[in-house]
Order: sequence, then C-alpha cells, then structure tokens
Amino acid sequence: MKTETINKEVKYKKLIVALSIVIPVAVAVLFKVKIEGYDFSFLPPIYASINGLTALVLIAGLVAIKQRNIKLHESLMKVSIGLSASFLVMYVAYHMTSDSTAFGGEGMIKYIYYFILITHILLSVAVIPLVLFTFVRALSARFDAHRRLARITYPIWLYVAITGVVVYVMISPYYT
Repeated sequence: MKTETINKEVKYKKLIVALSIVIPVAVAVLFKVKIEGYDFSFLPPIYASINGLTALVLIAGLVAIKQRNIKLHESLMKVSIGLSASFLVMYVAYHMTSDSTAFGGEGMIKYIYYFILITHILLSVAVIPLVLFTFVRALSARFDAHRRLARITYPIWLYVAITGVVVYVMISPYYT
C-alpha cells in the first residue's frame, strides 16, 4: 500500500472515530432540547419514506456491483449516504420540536415493537463507523478490504433502513 493511501486512511480514521462518537452524543443531547413554535409534525412519514428509499437504493447498489457496474454502484452508495444523513437531520429536527410519541400497542406486539426499536437504535449507532470505513476503503482503492467490510456493513445498514420504516408504521397510529 502506498504511503499516500496510508496517510489518507489515518486522517480519515480520526475523523470517522470522531464522527462516530459526536453524532450519537449530539443526537442524544439534542433530544433533550425542545424548541417551541415550530411544527415539524409532517416529518415522520417523510423520514420514514427516506429510510425506505435508502433500503431500495442499497439493494440497487448491491445489484449494480454484482453486475460489475462500478460507477453506478459508487453513485448509489453516495446517494444512500446522503439519504441517511437527510434522515438524521429530519429526525433530529422533529424530535427537537415535538414531544415523543408513546407506543400504544399491548401484549406481544409491544415486545416486538420494542425489540425492533432497540435493535434499530443500537445498530444505527454501530452502522455509522461501518459505513464511513467501508466508504473510505473504496475511496482509497482498497477494494479487497472494502468488500470484506461491506459484507458486514451492508446487512446492518439495510436492517436499519428497513426497521426505520417498520418502527414508523407500528407507531404511526399513536401520533397526536
């Protein structure tokens, strides 16, 4: 591996580690901040749709790389990252301006909902560095390392995108 590539990856590693800590902490802190006077109640179906679109784009990206269409794969992965970032901004904006919605289901469905929600949240935190490291390895033309990490990253990212939609569908009847 070239020295330039190693230096680039070391630089990105520090940034990725920082972002992987700062983003979840910032989201947690911003959940405590309430901004009055704004109505972003229209956002949940939009950011749920963005999660659904992210899942579709991720699947299309997998199909593209399986067909050896590298340029399309690269473009679709960049779109997926952009969609995920857009989701995060809207999600935080909604929660900073709205009260949390309690899940109203009872019995087994309540346990299923909380299982999906908790795994979604935990994996959404874990996927941040995975996506960024996978992306940097591709940018550094370390495609073997990219492929190895993508085999772990992809199913987690897809799970997070799909369960984001599932969580929304399950809680949407309880929005006020």
